[in-house]
Amino acid sequence: MARDRASRPEAKPLRLFVAVEIPEQARDAVEEAFAPWRDEFAKARWAPRENWHVTLKFLGRTWPRLSDWVPQRVEEAVRGVEPFRTRVNGVGCFPSAGKARVLWAGLDDDAGQMGGLAVSIEGGLLEEFPAETRGFHPHLTVARSDPPVKLPPEFGETPLLTEEWEVDHVVLFRSHLRRPAPVYEPLVRFPLGG
Repeated sequence: MARDRASRPEAKPLRLFVAVEIPEQARDAVEEAFAPWRDEFAKARWAPRENWHVTLKFLGRTWPRLSDWVPQRVEEAVRGVEPFRTRVNGVGCFPSAGKARVLWAGLDDDAGQMGGLAVSIEGGLLEEFPAETRGFHPHLTVARSDPPVKLPPEFGETPLLTEEWEVDHVVLFRSHLRRPAPVYEPLVRFPLGG
């Protein structure tokens, strides 16, 4: 006897996140800035440059029943946000230089537009996804280290400043966990101010 649809278990969850893409010229500059550190931190897991992005909202495990709801909510959330300009500016780490687990390249957000975009998206998804408890710091993760590493003082002085570019859309990505690095599949692009 066949089971009816209501009694079937739901399909596997998807790993989703919403992010800003990084243009190639910025990727080139980031790669060049971090190149001198690759040998010193050879044991770190260096993210492939095609994976670099700025996460606005990490959704994590998302059940397929939300596969239509999430894009609708993101589209609504970004509709009222106008395109803006940013650039990669400087390097840093989380949580501290003495115990760095994440090496990152930061983005300018002096006017708070990137942060406002993240807040808008998070607000649109609150019905199903909890609010982030940490403050938003726009960055792209370049490497991760476990165990943490101690960074020399000169790491923070690494010169990195790209040309500005316009952020005019965000992307809903699906993350496929693979080795040696995850694969990020763009599902939907949402224009800002749409």
